[in-house]
Amino acid sequence: MTHLWVRAEQRLNEDRVGLTPDGAKALIDAGLHVTVEESGARAIGIDGYRDAGCEIAPENSWPNAPKDAFIFGLKELPEDGTPLPHRHIMFGHAFKGQHSGRSLLERFKAGGGTLYDLEYLVDETGRRVAAFGYWAGFAGAAVTLKAWAAQQHGKLCGPVGAYKNKDALLDELRSELDATNTPRPAAIVIGALGRVGTGASDLMEAMGVTVTKWDMAETASGGPFPEILDHNLFINCILAGPQTPVFVPRDALSAGRKLTAIGDVACDPDSDYNPVPVYDKATSWDAPALRVAQDPVLDVMAIDNLPSMLPLESSIDYAGQLLPSLLTLTDLTTGVWRRAEATFRTHMKDI
Repeated sequence: MTHLWVRAEQRLNEDRVGLTPDGAKALIDAGLHVTVEESGARAIGIDGYRDAGCEIAPENSWPNAPKDAFIFGLKELPEDGTPLPHRHIMFGHAFKGQHSGRSLLERFKAGGGTLYDLEYLVDETGRRVAAFGYWAGFAGAAVTLKAWAAQQHGKLCGPVGAYKNKDALLDELRSELDATNTPRPAAIVIGALGRVGTGASDLMEAMGVTVTKWDMAETASGGPFPEILDHNLFINCILAGPQTPVFVPRDALSAGRKLTAIGDVACDPDSDYNPVPVYDKATSWDAPALRVAQDPVLDVMAIDNLPSMLPLESSIDYAGQLLPSLLTLTDLTTGVWRRAEATFRTHMKDI
């Protein structure tokens, strides 16, 4: 019997989960054995999983799981160097030359396990079968608006955290914007037709912000684009690549502009193809905005785990997208699992 073991997340500020109780029941009804670890942080309580018929295990007990179990989590494992004998389903961040990624693959080599990277679960066209993009865009736009609101009081955006649900975030943000006694800003979203851009645009429009929506057609001529500087806010939702033009060049820091806040939801400051090269490091929940210019001010929001701010909605959304693939976990020889394992094997050749 195929055994799926849902581990507790061990990364700070990570309350999401990739399987809901309803999804767990669907897997059990399909003949899978589902174990769910207890967690002090998960946005969905353990009772729902228990009622669905899951086996409940102590938090972080997955290293002692049966060797044939699939260990399913979202974010990184503790970097303790231990060999990994299990089959793991997670975001490994190991296939793009990351230093920590190589260390992770070395652990799989030492233990004989396999990584089915969630980023590389793709359909026949290469499109990911599940992604957190919508809520990344939604939360990223919210924090960028918070940065703008703080500017109206002569301040830098303060710490942010997780919210019980999106309504709690919207209520708080609306109050902050109203307290500025200033008309709503104008925003431009690039990548507006994708999951991330749709989330960002929806948040802005919910707050009464006028949004200019650009996608591939509007950026096909190459950058930079002076139109961006004519907006108060810019939300970048395009993952950097060799073909990506520069949207905001460094000389924009000293240029005349209305732009005072950038939300780089794609958050790839270390990339050679960074389309927003006015900053060089990610921001955090404790310090969400980086001031890169003073006159006029320009703040950059570049948090790399934005969906975690809305763990309930993002978990339900992502789990719903992923469930059809989890239901095929009994057959690793076809579909998304075969493709993901092939990707893993290719990268293991260099380890």
